[in-house]
Amino acid sequence: QVQLVESGGGLVQAGGSLRLSCTASGRDFSTYAMGWFRQAPGKEREFVAAIGRSAANQDSANSVKGRFTISRDNAKNMVYLQMNSLKPEDTAVYYCAVKLGILLPTETTKWGYWGQGTQVTVSS
Repeated sequence: QVQLVESGGGLVQAGGSLRLSCTASGRDFSTYAMGWFRQAPGKEREFVAAIGRSAANQDSANSVKGRFTISRDNAKNMVYLQMNSLKPEDTAVYYCAVKLGILLPTETTKWGYWGQGTQVTVSS
């Protein structure tokens, strides 16, 4: 069983930055792939970014490339999402997710465990 807790959300003006954090409980954190997803009101949950066991294996959605950076600290059982140049369309609840294996799928159904989410609101 893995438990995930996100933090770092909040209200920010367009062009600003936020850093989301996700703490994972459970054993063998370094073997998990970690991901960030988001869900805006009235929309489906969508892939944002993911990172494998090593930083060399990562992926992100085209909508956030060049603005968001995912990273992890295996010693602390944490994964981060640095979000820069935020836009109003980035407003959503952001969720941390975990799965076994090396693949980094964009489908939510491929991820096994989820956090409760943290709200990010970007004002124009």
